[in-house]
Amino acid sequence: MGFGAIANARFRKIYNTELEGTDIIRQLPSKNVLFVSNHQTYFADVTMMLIAISSAKNGFKDKIGPLYHLLNANFRVYFVAANETMKKSTLTKAMTKAGGILVQRTWKKEGRSTSLKVDTSDSDTIGKALTDGWVITFPQGTTTPFVKGRKGTAHIIKKNKPLVVPVVIDGFRRSFDKKGLLMKKKGATIRMRFKPALNINYDDDLDTILDQVMYSIEQSEEFYPDKLKKKIAEKESQKKASRSTPEA
Repeated sequence: MGFGAIANARFRKIYNTELEGTDIIRQLPSKNVLFVSNHQTYFADVTMMLIAISSAKNGFKDKIGPLYHLLNANFRVYFVAANETMKKSTLTKAMTKAGGILVQRTWKKEGRSTSLKVDTSDSDTIGKALTDGWVITFPQGTTTPFVKGRKGTAHIIKKNKPLVVPVVIDGFRRSFDKKGLLMKKKGATIRMRFKPALNINYDDDLDTILDQVMYSIEQSEEFYPDKLKKKIAEKESQKKASRSTPEA
C-alpha cells in the first residue's frame, strides 16, 4: 500500500498524467483479458497501468483517482516480468507478491544475449493467471523502442484466446530513470491510451497474430520515426555496397 500511495501521488499531482480510453475497462469481462503494451521503464509503466485500471474500475474516467480507490481494488490483475529483474531488490520482490508473473527471458540474461531453451511452464503460468483474471504483458520484452515483438505473446494469445486490449504509453522515458523508480523531470507529460479490444482470428499463425499486436501498440514499421527509418536505410545501403564490392 505504501508504494501504491507514493506512485498514486506522483501520477496524480507531480506529473501531467493524461489517460485516454479507460471507459472500456469497466466493460471488460472479469477473466481472460490480456493487456499488451509498449514498454519504457521497468516498473513505472506497469505501476501506472495498475493504478489507471483501479481508478477506472472505481468510476474515475480518464484520470487517476484519489488514494482510496486502491483500497477498493476488488479485481485480479497480474503482470508479466523478467525473473532476473524482479528478484534484485526488496521493492521488486514486493511488487512480485502484488501480482507479478516471473518468466525466464529466453533471449537475454543480465543484459547479454543467450540461447536458453524456452520454458513452456511460463506460458502455462500465464494461462492460469488468465483463467483467474487479467494479465498485463509487454510483447517486446525490453524498454528499447521499436524492437520486434516476441512470439511468446502470440503463442499465449493463440492458446488461451483472451480478449486482447492494446495500450500505448509515452513520456515515461523522459520522466523516470530506466528502472522507473527515480524521477527525472517533474511536471513532464505522461500518456497512457487504452484502445478497443482487438478482433483476432485465433486460427491465424503466430506471425500474423504478433504483427497485429505490434501494430496495435504502435511499435511496427509503420510507426518508425524518421530518424530510425534513415538509420535503417543507411545500414541497408552499406550492406548492399559491401556485397557488391569485389574481393581483392
